[in-house]
Amino acid sequence: MSKYLLLTISILFLVQGFAQGRIDGFYKGQGAGSAVLGFGYEDSKKYYAGDMKLDLGRTVVYGSIFVDYGITQDLDASVSLPYIASDDNSDFQDMALWLKYRLFDQALSSGNLEFSVAGGFSTPVSDYELGGLNDIGQQATIIDLRGMVHYKINSGWFVTLQSGYSFKLEETPNSIPVTLKAGHAGSNWYYDLFYDYQHSFGGIDYRGTPRPQNFREFGVDFHKVGGTLYKPFSESFGGYFSLSYVLTGRNVFTGASYGLGLVYNFRKK
Repeated sequence: MSKYLLLTISILFLVQGFAQGRIDGFYKGQGAGSAVLGFGYEDSKKYYAGDMKLDLGRTVVYGSIFVDYGITQDLDASVSLPYIASDDNSDFQDMALWLKYRLFDQALSSGNLEFSVAGGFSTPVSDYELGGLNDIGQQATIIDLRGMVHYKINSGWFVTLQSGYSFKLEETPNSIPVTLKAGHAGSNWYYDLFYDYQHSFGGIDYRGTPRPQNFREFGVDFHKVGGTLYKPFSESFGGYFSLSYVLTGRNVFTGASYGLGLVYNFRKK
Protein backbone atom coordinates (compact mmCIF):
# COMPACT_ATOMS: atom_id res chain seq x y z
CA MET A 1 0.00 0.00 0.00
CA SER A 2 2.75 2.48 0.90
CA LYS A 3 3.93 3.01 -2.66
CA TYR A 4 0.56 4.62 -3.47
CA LEU A 5 0.55 7.01 -0.56
CA LEU A 6 2.11 10.33 0.25
CA LEU A 7 3.76 9.30 3.49
CA THR A 8 5.68 12.47 4.19
CA ILE A 9 4.82 15.95 2.91
CA SER A 10 7.24 18.85 2.61
CA ILE A 11 5.26 21.85 3.77
CA LEU A 12 8.08 24.05 5.25
CA PHE A 13 9.01 25.77 8.43
CA LEU A 14 8.70 29.54 8.62
CA VAL A 15 9.19 31.47 11.82
CA GLN A 16 5.59 30.50 12.57
CA GLY A 17 6.30 26.80 12.10
CA PHE A 18 4.11 26.17 9.03
CA ALA A 19 4.40 22.41 9.13
CA GLN A 20 2.57 19.43 10.52
CA GLY A 21 5.72 17.86 11.89
CA ARG A 22 8.68 17.14 9.63
CA ILE A 23 8.28 13.41 10.15
CA ASP A 24 5.34 11.02 10.11
CA GLY A 25 4.60 7.51 11.33
CA PHE A 26 4.96 5.70 7.98
CA TYR A 27 8.09 4.09 6.56
CA LYS A 28 9.05 3.84 2.91
CA GLY A 29 10.65 0.38 2.98
CA GLN A 30 14.19 -0.45 1.95
CA GLY A 31 15.10 1.00 -1.44
CA ALA A 32 11.85 2.96 -1.86
CA GLY A 33 11.45 6.71 -1.82
CA SER A 34 9.43 9.76 -2.77
CA ALA A 35 10.29 13.12 -4.32
CA VAL A 36 7.85 15.98 -3.68
CA LEU A 37 7.58 19.33 -5.43
CA GLY A 38 5.31 21.54 -3.34
CA PHE A 39 3.84 25.04 -3.66
CA GLY A 40 1.86 27.12 -1.20
CA TYR A 41 0.25 30.40 -0.28
CA GLU A 42 -0.25 31.95 3.16
CA ASP A 43 -2.82 34.68 3.80
CA SER A 44 -2.41 36.17 7.29
CA LYS A 45 -4.70 38.88 8.65
CA LYS A 46 -3.50 39.33 12.25
CA TYR A 47 -0.25 39.22 14.19
CA TYR A 48 0.35 38.45 17.85
CA ALA A 49 3.04 40.76 19.25
CA GLY A 50 3.72 38.76 22.37
CA ASP A 51 0.12 37.95 23.40
CA MET A 52 -1.36 41.20 21.99
CA LYS A 53 -3.26 40.87 18.70
CA LEU A 54 -2.43 43.52 16.07
CA ASP A 55 -4.05 44.36 12.73
CA LEU A 56 -0.94 43.43 10.77
CA GLY A 57 -1.18 41.07 7.82
CA ARG A 58 1.03 39.66 5.11
CA THR A 59 1.02 37.17 2.24
CA VAL A 60 3.67 34.55 1.59
CA VAL A 61 4.22 32.24 -1.37
CA TYR A 62 6.66 29.36 -1.41
CA GLY A 63 7.99 26.38 -3.28
CA SER A 64 9.73 23.40 -1.73
CA ILE A 65 11.64 20.28 -2.73
CA PHE A 66 11.50 17.21 -0.51
CA VAL A 67 13.05 13.75 -0.89
CA ASP A 68 12.39 10.80 1.45
CA TYR A 69 14.22 7.44 1.13
CA GLY A 70 14.10 4.10 2.94
CA ILE A 71 17.64 3.03 3.84
CA THR A 72 16.35 -0.11 5.57
CA GLN A 73 12.89 -1.35 6.54
CA ASP A 74 13.21 0.56 9.83
CA LEU A 75 15.37 3.56 8.87
CA ASP A 76 14.31 6.50 6.66
CA ALA A 77 16.27 9.58 5.62
CA SER A 78 14.86 12.82 4.21
CA VAL A 79 16.02 16.22 3.01
CA SER A 80 13.98 19.35 2.27
CA LEU A 81 14.67 22.85 0.96
CA PRO A 82 12.06 25.64 0.67
CA TYR A 83 12.14 28.87 -1.34
CA ILE A 84 10.02 31.59 0.27
CA ALA A 85 8.81 34.99 -0.91
CA SER A 86 7.34 37.43 1.62
CA ASP A 87 6.81 40.93 0.21
CA ASP A 88 10.26 42.05 -0.99
CA ASN A 89 12.08 39.29 0.88
CA SER A 90 12.64 36.15 -1.17
CA ASP A 91 15.32 33.49 -1.00
CA PHE A 92 16.04 29.89 -0.14
CA GLN A 93 15.38 29.40 3.57
CA ASP A 94 16.69 26.53 5.72
CA MET A 95 17.75 23.09 4.48
CA ALA A 96 16.64 20.26 6.79
CA LEU A 97 18.04 16.74 7.09
CA TRP A 98 16.23 14.00 9.07
CA LEU A 99 16.78 10.40 10.12
CA LYS A 100 13.88 8.34 11.51
CA TYR A 101 14.26 4.90 13.12
CA ARG A 102 11.58 2.41 14.16
CA LEU A 103 12.45 0.97 17.57
CA PHE A 104 9.40 -1.21 18.15
CA ASP A 105 6.70 -2.78 15.98
CA GLN A 106 4.06 -4.93 17.67
CA ALA A 107 1.33 -6.65 15.70
CA LEU A 108 -2.04 -6.59 17.47
CA SER A 109 -5.34 -8.20 16.59
CA SER A 110 -6.69 -4.90 15.24
CA GLY A 111 -3.50 -3.41 13.75
CA ASN A 112 0.09 -2.40 14.55
CA LEU A 113 1.61 -0.33 17.34
CA GLU A 114 4.97 1.32 16.59
CA PHE A 115 7.47 3.46 18.48
CA SER A 116 10.05 5.55 16.62
CA VAL A 117 12.78 8.09 17.30
CA ALA A 118 14.05 10.77 14.94
CA GLY A 119 16.78 13.36 14.72
CA GLY A 120 16.91 16.42 12.50
CA PHE A 121 19.38 19.15 11.57
CA SER A 122 18.41 22.38 9.80
CA THR A 123 20.49 25.42 8.90
CA PRO A 124 20.13 28.49 6.63
CA VAL A 125 21.46 28.10 3.10
CA SER A 126 21.24 31.82 2.25
CA ASP A 127 21.91 35.10 4.02
CA TYR A 128 18.27 36.19 4.06
CA GLU A 129 17.39 39.44 5.81
CA LEU A 130 16.34 39.85 9.44
CA GLY A 131 14.66 42.80 11.12
CA GLY A 132 11.03 42.94 9.95
CA LEU A 133 7.72 41.11 9.92
CA ASN A 134 8.36 39.93 6.36
CA ASP A 135 11.39 37.89 7.42
CA ILE A 136 11.33 34.36 6.01
CA GLY A 137 13.08 32.81 9.03
CA GLN A 138 15.25 33.47 12.07
CA GLN A 139 18.65 32.39 10.65
CA ALA A 140 18.83 29.71 13.34
CA THR A 141 20.66 26.39 13.15
CA ILE A 142 18.49 23.78 14.87
CA ILE A 143 19.01 20.25 16.19
CA ASP A 144 15.71 18.39 16.67
CA LEU A 145 15.11 15.23 18.69
CA ARG A 146 11.72 13.51 18.47
CA GLY A 147 9.86 10.50 19.82
CA MET A 148 6.75 9.15 18.11
CA VAL A 149 3.93 6.69 18.76
CA HIS A 150 2.03 5.43 15.72
CA TYR A 151 -0.99 3.10 15.75
CA LYS A 152 -2.35 1.70 12.49
CA ILE A 153 -5.67 -0.15 12.34
CA ASN A 154 -6.03 -2.93 9.76
CA SER A 155 -8.80 -0.97 8.00
CA GLY A 156 -6.35 1.84 7.20
CA TRP A 157 -7.16 4.32 9.97
CA PHE A 158 -4.23 5.60 12.00
CA VAL A 159 -3.26 8.02 14.77
CA THR A 160 0.22 9.45 15.42
CA LEU A 161 1.56 11.46 18.34
CA GLN A 162 5.03 12.99 18.28
CA SER A 163 6.97 15.38 20.48
CA GLY A 164 10.54 16.17 21.49
CA TYR A 165 12.92 19.08 21.90
CA SER A 166 14.42 21.64 19.49
CA PHE A 167 17.87 22.98 20.35
CA LYS A 168 18.74 26.31 18.71
CA LEU A 169 22.44 27.11 18.32
CA GLU A 170 21.99 30.89 18.04
CA GLU A 171 20.01 33.32 20.21
CA THR A 172 16.69 31.80 19.15
CA PRO A 173 14.94 30.19 22.16
CA ASN A 174 14.73 26.41 22.41
CA SER A 175 11.25 24.93 22.01
CA ILE A 176 9.04 21.89 22.49
CA PRO A 177 6.94 20.77 19.48
CA VAL A 178 3.85 18.54 19.71
CA THR A 179 1.91 17.13 16.75
CA LEU A 180 -1.20 14.93 16.88
CA LYS A 181 -2.39 13.49 13.57
CA ALA A 182 -5.23 11.12 12.65
CA GLY A 183 -6.41 9.90 9.28
CA HIS A 184 -6.90 7.10 6.80
CA ALA A 185 -4.33 5.58 4.43
CA GLY A 186 -5.96 3.63 1.60
CA SER A 187 -4.96 2.48 -1.85
CA ASN A 188 -7.01 5.19 -3.60
CA TRP A 189 -6.92 8.09 -1.14
CA TYR A 190 -4.95 9.36 1.82
CA TYR A 191 -6.34 12.01 4.17
CA ASP A 192 -5.56 13.31 7.64
CA LEU A 193 -6.34 16.00 10.20
CA PHE A 194 -3.70 17.37 12.55
CA TYR A 195 -3.08 19.65 15.49
CA ASP A 196 0.34 21.30 15.74
CA TYR A 197 1.72 23.11 18.79
CA GLN A 198 4.99 24.79 19.69
CA HIS A 199 6.12 26.26 23.02
CA SER A 200 9.30 28.34 23.19
CA PHE A 201 11.31 28.92 26.34
CA GLY A 202 11.84 32.61 27.02
CA GLY A 203 12.90 34.98 24.28
CA ILE A 204 11.68 38.51 23.59
CA ASP A 205 8.44 39.81 22.05
CA TYR A 206 7.83 42.02 19.03
CA ARG A 207 7.52 45.66 20.14
CA GLY A 208 8.82 44.65 23.54
CA THR A 209 12.14 45.52 25.10
CA PRO A 210 15.01 45.88 24.46
CA ARG A 211 14.95 48.09 21.34
CA PRO A 212 16.27 47.85 18.66
CA GLN A 213 15.29 44.22 18.69
CA ASN A 214 17.18 41.16 17.55
CA PHE A 215 14.59 39.14 15.62
CA ARG A 216 16.61 35.97 16.25
CA GLU A 217 15.65 36.25 19.92
CA PHE A 218 11.88 36.11 19.36
CA GLY A 219 10.08 33.38 21.27
CA VAL A 220 7.49 31.85 18.93
CA ASP A 221 4.49 29.84 20.18
CA PHE A 222 1.53 28.69 18.08
CA HIS A 223 -1.56 26.50 17.92
CA LYS A 224 -2.36 25.28 14.42
CA VAL A 225 -4.90 22.90 12.88
CA GLY A 226 -5.15 21.53 9.36
CA GLY A 227 -5.44 18.59 7.05
CA THR A 228 -4.08 16.93 3.92
CA LEU A 229 -5.71 15.10 1.00
CA TYR A 230 -3.62 12.94 -1.34
CA LYS A 231 -4.63 11.09 -4.51
CA PRO A 232 -2.39 8.67 -6.44
CA PHE A 233 -2.65 9.00 -10.23
CA SER A 234 -0.57 5.88 -10.88
CA GLU A 235 1.92 3.67 -9.06
CA SER A 236 4.60 6.36 -9.49
CA PHE A 237 2.76 9.70 -9.43
CA GLY A 238 0.27 11.46 -7.21
CA GLY A 239 -0.82 14.88 -6.00
CA TYR A 240 -1.87 16.48 -2.72
CA PHE A 241 -3.74 19.47 -1.35
CA SER A 242 -3.30 20.80 2.18
CA LEU A 243 -5.04 23.42 4.27
CA SER A 244 -3.98 24.74 7.67
CA TYR A 245 -4.87 27.60 9.99
CA VAL A 246 -2.81 29.20 12.76
CA LEU A 247 -5.32 29.94 15.52
CA THR A 248 -3.30 31.85 18.09
CA GLY A 249 0.16 32.11 19.56
CA ARG A 250 3.01 34.40 20.48
CA ASN A 251 4.97 36.49 17.95
CA VAL A 252 3.14 34.73 15.15
CA PHE A 253 0.88 35.57 12.22
CA THR A 254 -2.56 33.96 12.28
CA GLY A 255 -4.55 32.92 9.24
CA ALA A 256 -4.88 30.31 6.53
CA SER A 257 -2.21 28.55 4.52
CA TYR A 258 -2.87 26.52 1.34
CA GLY A 259 -0.57 24.00 -0.28
CA LEU A 260 -0.50 21.66 -3.26
CA GLY A 261 2.12 19.54 -4.90
CA LEU A 262 3.19 16.63 -7.07
CA VAL A 263 4.71 13.40 -5.77
CA TYR A 264 6.95 10.93 -7.56
CA ASN A 265 7.34 7.52 -5.89
CA PHE A 266 10.33 5.37 -6.88
CA ARG A 267 12.04 2.14 -5.90
CA LYS A 268 15.67 1.13 -6.33
CA LYS A 269 16.00 -1.85 -8.64
